[in-house]
Amino acid sequence: MDRPAAQGRVVTSRLTRRQRRRVSQGVQYAVFAAAVAAVAVLADWERLRNQFAQRDLARELFPEIITTALRNTVVYTVSGFAFGLALGLVIALMRLSSVAPYRWVAGVYIEFFRGLPALLIFIFVGVAVPLAFPGTEIPGGTYGKVALGLGLVAAAYMAETIRAGIQAVPRGQMEAARSLGFSHARAMVSVVIPQALRIVIPPLTNELVLLFKDSSLVLFLGVTLEERELTKFGRDLASQTANSTPILVAGLCYLLVTVPLGFLVRRLEARTGRAG
Repeated sequence: MDRPAAQGRVVTSRLTRRQRRRVSQGVQYAVFAAAVAAVAVLADWERLRNQFAQRDLARELFPEIITTALRNTVVYTVSGFAFGLALGLVIALMRLSSVAPYRWVAGVYIEFFRGLPALLIFIFVGVAVPLAFPGTEIPGGTYGKVALGLGLVAAAYMAETIRAGIQAVPRGQMEAARSLGFSHARAMVSVVIPQALRIVIPPLTNELVLLFKDSSLVLFLGVTLEERELTKFGRDLASQTANSTPILVAGLCYLLVTVPLGFLVRRLEARTGRAG
């Protein structure tokens, strides 16, 4: 047997589990530090600053990027979420219905809208709906179209989330309500659904974050200057100025909303886990 190799195995075998874990962590920290150092040394920071971090240009974006772009993004998101939640609740109840055709329709809807990219849904809303129903306009104009597009996609995911929440409510809750004289529908609306919604608040909040980012697809509907959301606003200004600073500022505005929402999701999930 090769003596150096044998000595190496002996030294390794003498390490405790804690020592091996510390060695492994040390190697990982060293690799991470080396990667950071490589990026810091090799990146052309001056070129990046000129292209993405022009302070004077960034200041010119305010307050319009907040009062118009961010406001529209929030409105699109909230309206799409509200429509998706209402439709998702209906689809979830259909999914749990004892009537087979309702279950089939709900299942087809969920699989269809979860299987298609949101971009195709927006194109369908903006192009196919006017062709299918000539002379019919979606209420609310662009805002209505965005709410419909986002809501159709969100409802498919929310329906499954709400269905799981309803099934997670103890069966005894329904039985207790029925013993008090409640009808099945009234017990579902007054007792089961409120508890189910409290259970699924974390995943629904996560869906809100996803919708906030998906609202950028509104640019495929053709919007006016006053209807632009963050991505469209940033792209337009970047094209006008031949500089990417507006895109960076738009991205920071997204983070201004999504990071607190992500933190809220983690807190709600932790609280739900402790309650469970």
